[in-house]
Amino acid sequence: MLAVFINCATVIVGSLIGLLVGKHVKESFKEVVFACCGLITIVMGVQMSIATSNALVLLIALLLGGALGYLLKIEDRVLSLGDRLGKATHSDNQNGNFAQGFLTASVLFCSGAMSVVGSIQAGTTGEMTTILIKSVMDGCMAVVFASVYGIGVLFSFLFILVYQGFFTLAGGWLQPLLGEVGINELSAEGGVLLLMIGFGLLNIRKFKTGNFIPALIFAPVLGILVDKIL
Repeated sequence: MLAVFINCATVIVGSLIGLLVGKHVKESFKEVVFACCGLITIVMGVQMSIATSNALVLLIALLLGGALGYLLKIEDRVLSLGDRLGKATHSDNQNGNFAQGFLTASVLFCSGAMSVVGSIQAGTTGEMTTILIKSVMDGCMAVVFASVYGIGVLFSFLFILVYQGFFTLAGGWLQPLLGEVGINELSAEGGVLLLMIGFGLLNIRKFKTGNFIPALIFAPVLGILVDKIL
């Protein structure tokens, strides 16, 4: 779990730096930050999504995951959790910035294949290189996002702790179960979620990205099934 704790620490430190810097950043510059983050997030999403070996798997997983997410109202529940965290910590939650920052950062930091692969590697072999690289990247992104969204970004470390902690502890049986195909499809679906975040940051189209999180479960399962059948 050391690798996961390091990742959480970099997000916390990055967020604190962003909070200090954000107080001195003008709104006009924050617009530039949003534009840059949105474009880079879209680039990352495209790179990840093309890892799929079957676009139909990507589509069906997205449809099933989105439908389930809307039925369960996942985004509303995550935002509600963010609101409660904001009130509990007496943080400024004006215009929902705390909850939105918590949700956006949580999805961004945990949607990539590095989260899964790196956590499994750390849990099974003790190899932490992938997670350490990811930690540096997350810390840098936390600086930017915290300067815009506020302290809600800092609390995304809780999501990282649970999500990556699960893959680290369960890595021994998940790695052979998912295989290369499953991990690729998981990464590709994560790329689609990043595209949704990117479009939102650029004010092109706002998606309830949190509702599509179940697609990250359907994608590797469907990918493995299709690979075995074909």
